[in-house]
Amino acid sequence: MAELSLTDIRKSFGDTEVLKGISLTVADGEFVSLVGQSGCGKSTLLRIIAGLEAPDAGEIVIDGQPVNDLPPKMRNIAMVFQDYALYPHMSVAENLAMPLIMARLPLGARLPLMRLVSPRHKAERPGIMADVEKVAAQLRIDHLLDRRPAQLSGGQRQRVALGRALVRDPKLFLMDEPLSNLDAKLRVQVRKDIAELHDSSGLTFVYVTHDQTEAMTMSTRVALMQSGTFLQVGTPNALYTQPERLDVARFIGSPEINILPGEAIAGRVHLAGRPLDLQVPVDGPIQIGIRPEALAVADAPGLIFPAELDRGHLTELPFKKRLLEDLGPELVLHGSFSHFPDVDIRIRAQKSSKFRLDGPTASRTDLDVLVDPDMILVFDAQGERLTTTSRMQPVEGVA
Repeated sequence: MAELSLTDIRKSFGDTEVLKGISLTVADGEFVSLVGQSGCGKSTLLRIIAGLEAPDAGEIVIDGQPVNDLPPKMRNIAMVFQDYALYPHMSVAENLAMPLIMARLPLGARLPLMRLVSPRHKAERPGIMADVEKVAAQLRIDHLLDRRPAQLSGGQRQRVALGRALVRDPKLFLMDEPLSNLDAKLRVQVRKDIAELHDSSGLTFVYVTHDQTEAMTMSTRVALMQSGTFLQVGTPNALYTQPERLDVARFIGSPEINILPGEAIAGRVHLAGRPLDLQVPVDGPIQIGIRPEALAVADAPGLIFPAELDRGHLTELPFKKRLLEDLGPELVLHGSFSHFPDVDIRIRAQKSSKFRLDGPTASRTDLDVLVDPDMILVFDAQGERLTTTSRMQPVEGVA
């Protein structure tokens, strides 16, 4: 068992409060990503878990044991940093073996020359090399054991860094933006490697990233941080479909969610002066969130209109297109609704095989766009999520 429990963790640097009472439980075998913009406190929190920073207040418990007063080497954790931090003069096998040498041999036997004559090293070496070969095979780098880091690609170096942490058989695996130095193609591959490593090892992972794609594709749960606090903790799907605050909805999803001003009159949602088949438990100004993929372009040759949509249930708004991005299987259309000319709108549309860049849909600037009320997210003026129901159902608190 390797459960991690954080209770009311606080940390300040001078007058700046970086962590403001963080509490989180990570279950045994879970993969939790800490995601947020730079400066939100996620790396500081990871360093506190690792023992590299001391919290000003709060308790850290690993495997049922409080570890606030334990040094990093006594916490039985492994950490992978943004930098690979490999020994350039050592082979891959030697890099992988070094954590085991440090853990299993006395100080005198760790020195390079002393290892050649040390009986303890001779006794431990077969077990160390067996563990190295096992981890290398697991990460598919067993054919690279004789190479040095300079002879490896970026993805291979990152797998060596993962292996050097994994070979120690830790209770907890911490990763601080390990993919940020890789190019886009390698990030996809190593992301897959990390997900497979989690599935095969059964270890508890805590992963720090500013990239929502990494967090959403690999994690059991995502903890979205902002200004030293958690905005929301939940499954990737929950953060995407049921954001508790407008800031969560804006951060999760690409392209970013569209936000339009609206109004609730007698509990009924109005958009661009038009009543929608939607009720909320408030009256007055509201904010309406519409994902780019929740908008459909009507009568557009070459674009796929979702078959499940009932046009009689949709609200149609005139749209002026300014830019079209062709992403292969889909398009992103940029523009604005005529009712909200100053609000940038993004529409994500699936292409059919009949789409042509010189065709009528690509060349038109004036389009009709349909809004599905069932896919709308509604927030109050302060950005808190509002519960929505069909207007045919009574809403508590509104006459």
